[in-house]
Amino acid sequence: MLRSLPIYLILLIPLLGLAQQNDSLPKPIIPADKAGLLKNIDFTFAMRMGFRAYTFRGGDNYYNGLQFQNGFTALGISGKLHKKVYFKFRNRFNNTSEVQTLDRLGSNIELAYIDVTASPKLNLVLGKMYAFYGGYEYEFSALDILEYNDIYGNALAFVTGAGITYQAFEDHKFGFQVLNSRTKLYEDIYGDVVAENIQEPDWPVAFVGNWRGSFFDGKLRTIYSLSYSNEVRSRGTTFFTLGHKYQDRKLTLMYDFHYSSEQIDTKGIITLIQEEENVAENVAYAENWLRAEYRFSPKFTGLLTLMNSNAYANTKTSNDHIRTSYGMIPTIYYSPFKDIDVRFYLAYIGRYYDYSGYATENFNVSGYNKNEVRIGFIAPFLLL
Repeated sequence: MLRSLPIYLILLIPLLGLAQQNDSLPKPIIPADKAGLLKNIDFTFAMRMGFRAYTFRGGDNYYNGLQFQNGFTALGISGKLHKKVYFKFRNRFNNTSEVQTLDRLGSNIELAYIDVTASPKLNLVLGKMYAFYGGYEYEFSALDILEYNDIYGNALAFVTGAGITYQAFEDHKFGFQVLNSRTKLYEDIYGDVVAENIQEPDWPVAFVGNWRGSFFDGKLRTIYSLSYSNEVRSRGTTFFTLGHKYQDRKLTLMYDFHYSSEQIDTKGIITLIQEEENVAENVAYAENWLRAEYRFSPKFTGLLTLMNSNAYANTKTSNDHIRTSYGMIPTIYYSPFKDIDVRFYLAYIGRYYDYSGYATENFNVSGYNKNEVRIGFIAPFLLL
């Protein structure tokens, strides 16, 4: 029903005035004196579609392919219902609609929350929302990210819970959340692939705190965060990120550092490498992400994203380095219209994966690389 709600409302709008002119018509669902509420409601339809040519090369394996791909398609509703109550809902059609066993929503429902203004400085957020993780890679919508680094490429970003934000000073804002740490029960995620000492906790909970700072008249901004979540009983993940952004008239530079220490492998990378029956334990991920954007003209923007990620596992002898990945994404945007945001892009995505001597010897893995060229468009349409 919610999925069809925007269509119903759009169809009803022209009927509001007509109902007042013809008394034989039924009473409108939205009375004329309430139609003004729609001024505070936004309907959005965002999409990214492209044509991709890709290759994979690793060891004796090689394959390539060509295809059109819908990378991001989502319908959203947001707005003010009251001067102190804001809501946001987003359905992303690229995700499964299967109802999750823990939060009772499909993965396609990414956002479904209300934001209540408790005071001029304090807001309360309730529902399914994005976690207050730091960094500017995470700050972007998936609409604008052609390829995530390893942590955010495998992290669960949208979960149900409660949060507060506090504007302590003009240039400093703090946030805190208590959230479910996942959307499914543990057995539904991993099935029988669990270690003997792993048990479902009474509450798989995550605590997230962040700080947003602004310096030098907004030219330098920061988003730092620290979180702890327990995936299973008495075992959890500590995750912190340091995000930095510099912006002037034409140039924007962003740099993130992320580190995740996990008693149970929540990203799944080490578990996949080891190819064991049990989920990997006592692993860590550390990574860097850099993005530079330069506006050559009102119509052309160039950007370059560089990334690397390191994965570690606690082996019998020490905390061993297992894998390093690298990424490079140069992109050109062309925006032909002044009054509507439609960006055509041409991008190269290169990802390279190297394994340590320990991983090669013990897990029989070898390095590989993926290369891809994409041409397409990004369009965050505001329908109403």
